[in-house]
Amino acid sequence: MMFQTRQEAGKKLVAALSFFGRKDVVILAIPRGGVVVAAEIAKERSCPLDVIITRKLGAPGNPELAIGATTSKGGLVLDRELIEKLEITPEYLHKEHLEQIEEARRRERVFRGGRPEIDLIGKKVIIVDDGLATGATAEAAVKAVREKLPLKVVLAVPVAPYQTVERLRNQVDKLVCLAIPEPFYAIGEFYREFPQVSDEEVIQILQETNRIF
Repeated sequence: MMFQTRQEAGKKLVAALSFFGRKDVVILAIPRGGVVVAAEIAKERSCPLDVIITRKLGAPGNPELAIGATTSKGGLVLDRELIEKLEITPEYLHKEHLEQIEEARRRERVFRGGRPEIDLIGKKVIIVDDGLATGATAEAAVKAVREKLPLKVVLAVPVAPYQTVERLRNQVDKLVCLAIPEPFYAIGEFYREFPQVSDEEVIQILQETNRIF
């Protein structure tokens, strides 16, 4: 399955989420691309839209090499095999985790623009991204959201590889994925238009989508 744009993917996810009621539903998007997809769902279903910022934990001396992931709300996923191979200390992991949580929370405040954080207790939460690859960031998001005591957690994405879908399926109440192609190399190959999304676009989308609530 090919998607023309993230907006189109969002509209197709709306139909796939028809089983989910409208009452007490919150949409949480993983920026940046996930916000574009999630906005279509939030507008169609008249649900508030918020963000959950994911951050990778970088290896010592090589911050681009991910040894794990966390989010603005906590949650932690670690690549324990890589951590052991690189002989990374617990002290480094703790420090890197705290730094990335703080940066995620800073970015979340920027995106939210002064709006209060949405309380997730007892809510049905739909976590949305524009696709999954390894799924580490989505897994961290699910763990963090679970700690906020929601009623249900749904993970909704347009596309993801089979192994990732199967690994995450048991971690949520429902996983909705429109396409599970094999082979899978990158999320962008399943979109005809896959431009970068700026921080300014994310802020504008959040403001426009939440004006109706």
